[in-house]
Amino acid sequence: MMRLLLKILKIAGIFFLVLIVLIVALLIYLSTRPFVPNNYTKTVDTGGELEAKYLAMGAYEVKYTEADAPGEWKKFEAYYPSELEQGERAYPVVVFANGTGVYASKYKALFRHLASWGFIVLGNEDPSTCTGASADATLAWLLEQNDAPGSVFYQKVDTGHIGISGHSQGGVAVFNAVSEQPHGNRFTCAVSLSPTQLDLAAAIGLNYDPGKMSVPTLILAAPENDVITPEGVKSLSDAIPSGTVAALRPGMDHGKMLYCGDGYVTAWFMWLLQDDQDAAKAFVGNNAEILKNPLYQNQQIEMQR
Repeated sequence: MMRLLLKILKIAGIFFLVLIVLIVALLIYLSTRPFVPNNYTKTVDTGGELEAKYLAMGAYEVKYTEADAPGEWKKFEAYYPSELEQGERAYPVVVFANGTGVYASKYKALFRHLASWGFIVLGNEDPSTCTGASADATLAWLLEQNDAPGSVFYQKVDTGHIGISGHSQGGVAVFNAVSEQPHGNRFTCAVSLSPTQLDLAAAIGLNYDPGKMSVPTLILAAPENDVITPEGVKSLSDAIPSGTVAALRPGMDHGKMLYCGDGYVTAWFMWLLQDDQDAAKAFVGNNAEILKNPLYQNQQIEMQR
């Protein structure tokens, strides 16, 4: 009887050991799994020629570098066109503020896509980005690199054309980076993807003031299963004095809004940071493509330009 009991305990011990190993493996997988599908540029539906054009990969090959960042931010991450390393051209910049606990290292496909269109794209590992402080520090790092002989970015940064984008809590960080941080006046345009709604943000301490926004801002969100309601998007857009384009993407949820509107996000930055007049047609005038795109609703354009 004792031998049988010991045998059962041994089998049970092995079972629980295997279970623990499986749980640990699952947690490791979840912690490293990309938040953006690697093939999203080929699988996300588009409803307009311009949206499809800018969702596709651009013409530039992309390279990556990183540097140590303070504390929880861990590292500054930079994706850039490989040809930056040769020649004398300066490249426009997009700083990305990630959502809560979803670090830039989980957005690799998104960063590569934007860099393939001729941008230096920056992120970090900040788990809580809402103040915009880590986005500001990331930009400050790049500006230092632009002045540092020997850096791959030496004299390669177009300091007059810098944009910022962010998702969820990072969508809040976009507003604070522009209006509250030391390098806020460096930004010339912004994108806020599914930002936390103003009243909810205030209730949980993610404060921001859209009335202080000083650059044109694109806002995209889902009409349901998101952290902002359609009414919240309209109120947010109406409160921004510097010009906005806003739209909702039905059929998507909060997480998918990070990348499902990337065709228009890329077009926005191509227009405002690279003066691409084809991209401008997505947002300018009564025939702006985003207004007619059947995949979007509640479109609103209030641009000063």
